[in-house]
Amino acid sequence: MRATFLQSALAALLALPTAITAVPQLSPRQSTGCSSSGTKFQYFGVNQAGAEFGNNVVPGALGKEYTWPTRTSVDFFFSKGMNTHRIAFLMERLIPPPSLTGTLDATYLAALKDIATYVTSKGGYAVLDPHNFGRYNGNIITDVTGFGAWCGALAKEFKDNPNIIFDTNNEYHDMDQQLVFNLNQACINGIRAAGATTQLILIEGNSYTGAWTWVSSGNAASLVNLQDPNNNIAYEMHQYLDTDGSGTDPNCVSSTIGAERVKAATEWLQANGKKGFLGEMGGGSNDQCIAAIKGALCALQASGVWKGFLWWSAGPWWGDYYQSIEPPDGPAIARILPEALLPFA
Repeated sequence: MRATFLQSALAALLALPTAITAVPQLSPRQSTGCSSSGTKFQYFGVNQAGAEFGNNVVPGALGKEYTWPTRTSVDFFFSKGMNTHRIAFLMERLIPPPSLTGTLDATYLAALKDIATYVTSKGGYAVLDPHNFGRYNGNIITDVTGFGAWCGALAKEFKDNPNIIFDTNNEYHDMDQQLVFNLNQACINGIRAAGATTQLILIEGNSYTGAWTWVSSGNAASLVNLQDPNNNIAYEMHQYLDTDGSGTDPNCVSSTIGAERVKAATEWLQANGKKGFLGEMGGGSNDQCIAAIKGALCALQASGVWKGFLWWSAGPWWGDYYQSIEPPDGPAIARILPEALLPFA
């Protein structure tokens, strides 16, 4: 999700009332409505936002600039059959500037470990998401060696947990394509060198890692050549369904736009023997968007090449943000969850 939206949302949500209401009753699991059953997602769940909030204030104060996902939220989604949580955090809070190779912040690391290991202790999967857009300390990351070391330092802390998934970085954008390749490769190398040899690594591309631009942006031609000595990577893409694909408008282009926007990327994955992971999708709680989301999910499952799907987003500070699926009463709970998502869980 674009950083500018996260920044603008923070001030408004801090003033919201905190009263808790009952979780709405959800209908029983429905048929997917897909024309073919396809391959069930291995990883299916939600993003958990909060620890990356206030990214213009580093390190920031817990409870003021940022927060962490809650165990209550994690438990809610497990109860619905959703097994994967992508936990967003900031690189600068984990290893404070000025150096990518500095010392891990013990307090922030402990909080990240707490929520991630809670997810995995329940048999689920925790995606560690450095939500930095290919930037560190306000600048595009150009220290490839340092970035590999940063990835290795993180991986060393989680190397013995097989249910951790490493995301190289959230939504590289407006960067040299070779640099994006080099950063991804350095992160793969750093993770494996740290002893994290069994975990899945998620690769992200340039141009906000959009599925609809995966081929046209140059990501396809460049990132196809990434190498993992353990042969356990997947290409993480994001896809929103509004006009400009930014996820800032609750209106979807059409009821078929979901399937249409993942088509070229799916064909690329199939042609190259690769696996995909749709790490973010969102839309409004209306008939057209629900049809578009289900259409995308049907297309992903039917293809046999997409390992996972995550909704954007849960997280305790979203307030009335239209894509919030945070229990008990985020706006996406009433319709998106039971109608568009749970049939695929």
